[in-house]
Amino acid sequence: QVQLVESGGDLVQPGGSLRLSCAASGNAFNIYTMGWYRQAPGKQRELVATITTGGSTNYADSVKGRFTTSRDHAKNTMFLEMNNLKPEDTAVYYCNAAGERFGAWRDYWGQGTQVTVSS
Repeated sequence: QVQLVESGGDLVQPGGSLRLSCAASGNAFNIYTMGWYRQAPGKQRELVATITTGGSTNYADSVKGRFTTSRDHAKNTMFLEMNNLKPEDTAVYYCNAAGERFGAWRDYWGQGTQVTVSS
């Protein structure tokens, strides 16, 4: 079984910073890509950032220059540094991991962590 556990969500004022973490556990799972997605109330889930095993990153235009994602391969953990947060960043943030497990492509999600940006 594969588990993804997010942490770090909180209430923060506009202009503030937060660091989210996503810890992956499970056997026989070769992760190729990990990503952060978010879903605000009444809106569809959207991509925030992705990072490959090789370290290539991709960001949504709305977060470029403010958010940075990274991975600690030894600990199977991914991070999202969020700076200059805006009220429109308020959402539940989800971690995703995609890769090969037992010869098949698999896709897993965490339970989400709430980020609220408000004064």
